[in-house]
Amino acid sequence: MAKLYFRYGAMNSGKTLDIIKTHYNYEELGLNTVLMKPKLDTKGETKIVSRNGSILQVDYLIKQEDSIFDLVAGDLIRNNIKCIFVDEAQFLTENQIDELGMIVDKMNITVMCYGLRTDFKTQLFGGSKRLLEIADEIEELRTLCRCGEKAIFNTRKINHEFVFDGEQVAIDGKDEVTYVSLCRKCYLEEKEKVYTKKK
Repeated sequence: MAKLYFRYGAMNSGKTLDIIKTHYNYEELGLNTVLMKPKLDTKGETKIVSRNGSILQVDYLIKQEDSIFDLVAGDLIRNNIKCIFVDEAQFLTENQIDELGMIVDKMNITVMCYGLRTDFKTQLFGGSKRLLEIADEIEELRTLCRCGEKAIFNTRKINHEFVFDGEQVAIDGKDEVTYVSLCRKCYLEEKEKVYTKKK
């Protein structure tokens, strides 16, 4: 029976590696798949790129206004698709997540969503919130903080400095934007340092 999965984790928890590994397993069994990601995620453009250099070509780039069901339903039937892989699912709308659930229930196709749970301000992304509400199976992929504890937060750095204010999605621009995975204690320590400097 098909299910809706949500596999989430902080940055560098191996989400992309897991997609690539699981996709490969489906291919080895001769089972057809579809890969998609939100257009909002510009990293890798039309590809899913792992830190180890592995690459998968995306079949669909999903825009915020797209109906996923309308966009892919014909392809799913024609090509006897058995699984849909969704990278960076946190950027999908809540309605798009509901449509993925509808694909699972009405078309009996497994959907495996991967993404972040929260943003750099520790707030839930819309797509992740909906997945936590309706997914059949939820799994946390773990990574470590610099202190050795489990990292749960994605902390934004702009030009090598931690920041705790700004837009939820950082669009590529003149500044260098990176992320560091931290545990709650280390996250709060860095936040306190930034706000102490501002006083």
